[in-house]
Amino acid sequence: MPATHPFIIWWVPQKAARAKLEAELLPLEWQKAKEGVDVKLLPLEGELYVLARSNDRVAKERAMRRRQLKKLWARLKELQQMAPARDTLLLKLGAAKSQYPSGWRLVKIEVGQDGELSFCLRKDKLREVRQREGRYLLRSNLGSENPAQLWQLYVLLTQIEEAFKNLKGDLAVRPIFHQLEKRIEAHIFVAFLAFCLHATLRHKLRLRAPGLTPRSVLEQLSAIQMLDVHFPTTDGRWLIFCRYTSPNKLQKLLIGQLGLQLPAQSPPRITSRRSLEPLSSQTRL
Repeated sequence: MPATHPFIIWWVPQKAARAKLEAELLPLEWQKAKEGVDVKLLPLEGELYVLARSNDRVAKERAMRRRQLKKLWARLKELQQMAPARDTLLLKLGAAKSQYPSGWRLVKIEVGQDGELSFCLRKDKLREVRQREGRYLLRSNLGSENPAQLWQLYVLLTQIEEAFKNLKGDLAVRPIFHQLEKRIEAHIFVAFLAFCLHATLRHKLRLRAPGLTPRSVLEQLSAIQMLDVHFPTTDGRWLIFCRYTSPNKLQKLLIGQLGLQLPAQSPPRITSRRSLEPLSSQTRL
């Protein structure tokens, strides 16, 4: 890639290359990129390797690891007390491995021929994991840039990746099966508007409810539905009420926390005699 096009990559090298880079990065001094973020810079072969350490990520990853390890340890003790047959035990251990992968790597587990289960903490692995929690190895061709800008570029990269993940996941804009160009453009435009609303909701949550995600809020509020209720009148016409379902306590709490307000219920409509026949087939509620 030409030097005029900056790039920054989150990079996890092979074990041998990683050990070599770590040995060269170890004696270097930490530099402050921003509040709570420190970096070490290693120019090498025309590129710049950046070891970044985020205090927030250290705390988050450490809490996740502790939570998984605690649950796995409790499950292993439970299996030890149950003492199932060896084949059954192996199946249950496989399920525990898939459920707690982060904790599994930190525990040494042995199953005897008689089905006896024994386990212990791998302290060497735990020390290694603790040293790497909240740390990222980046590679960039921006050798002359300051650490703060490198970190900002990396954060921007993660935001772009998150945007594509939201478009394909929460907003479900793929697959697109349109044949005409104008329909494809319209689909992309609507998807972009949906993403703007998604980003706005995420920003509101950061300010008012930091512990919530847009997905959890949408799942809760999706239970509020709009519907038309039709009542027949004595003269053969239909009285139509456009109503939304009443929110429950949790939904009311979310709406209040986000500073939102449900629209007022619209006044009822009544059909004319001319529209009686097409409406007569509607389901009466």
